[in-house]
Amino acid sequence: MNKLTSRIDKERLLLGLAAPVLAIVAALVVTALVILATGKNPGDAFSDMVTYGFASDSQVYILNKATTYYLAGVSVAIGFRMNLFNIGVDGQYRLAAFFAAVLGGALTVPGWIAIPLILICAMATGALWAAIAGILKVTRGVSEVISTIMLNSIATAIIAYLLQPGKLAQLEQGGTLVSTKPLPSSSYFFSINTGPAGELWGFIFIAAAVGVAYWFVLGRTRFGFDLRTVGQSESAAAASGVSVKKMIATSMIISGAVAGLIGMPTLLNDSYAFSNDFPVGIGFTGIAIALLGRNHPIGIALGALLWGFLERTTNHLEFQGYDKEILGVIQGVIVLCVVIAYEVVRRYGLKRQQQKVGAELAAQAAAPTKKQEVA
Repeated sequence: MNKLTSRIDKERLLLGLAAPVLAIVAALVVTALVILATGKNPGDAFSDMVTYGFASDSQVYILNKATTYYLAGVSVAIGFRMNLFNIGVDGQYRLAAFFAAVLGGALTVPGWIAIPLILICAMATGALWAAIAGILKVTRGVSEVISTIMLNSIATAIIAYLLQPGKLAQLEQGGTLVSTKPLPSSSYFFSINTGPAGELWGFIFIAAAVGVAYWFVLGRTRFGFDLRTVGQSESAAAASGVSVKKMIATSMIISGAVAGLIGMPTLLNDSYAFSNDFPVGIGFTGIAIALLGRNHPIGIALGALLWGFLERTTNHLEFQGYDKEILGVIQGVIVLCVVIAYEVVRRYGLKRQQQKVGAELAAQAAAPTKKQEVA
């Protein structure tokens, strides 16, 4: 049986490596065909993407973008591990960023006090907004998909109403931009000056800490075990004494709290205010990145870096005569290839494992016992 287990473990390792390799190859082939269909040379496009993507200024840009995308991916992944589809991350982070910006612009305390207060405000806002969907699910059985979609629309309406001159916003740049009161310079988060390449946002360290906490809590604590158990089988979790409703509500709240941090790199390291051109749609990007990373903290980090790389390089391709829509096509192709490849490999691995176990058990049953051999 030990030999059987060893063979199964080796095969799992090979299959685990085969899935991303298959996904990358498939994505490259399909992307090349798409570029070829536009009348361009895919080889030149890939070469230009690699050259431009690994330039020093591009590396800083990618890391800054990946910081935001990583937080979005982790927020979505927390729900996925509970078998919850938190589509409301987009509304949660925008509402959190708005109220955090309002608070930050009103504070007159030193930065070492203001920054934690801004972060707490953002996390609390995101958690409270996500808690609405969690409570509706556990008390009324409302699908989190439906409730979070509606909450996204409500969040957009609230921001649009409050982000007006005379309410919680003011006109900037000659009356063309509406924004909250800018944060004082003491509330800026630190950045790392990399020279000509630009400034690397210091919030990347907060994102890394969130990733470590995600890995530790879900993989090394009783709470994480209960959360994963509920995600795999609610009936089994309930039979073992886990409160399913409590875990659902708690996971939504935690997911919302992490979502509250998504807008903080932009707010504290770049814009220093919430305006009508604040980034949108990052919550939906987080869904794709969580799928790419298979809900694993390292996988999500790689997915976030890949997304930042594609955004940087494909935008550059537009200036080289390529169609600007190529970014969306490439991103969609990669997500589809990854999801399909992992599912194909998973099914193949499960089938192979069943065959090997069946063959081993059949061989053991057919083998004569020691007593029969003596007789």
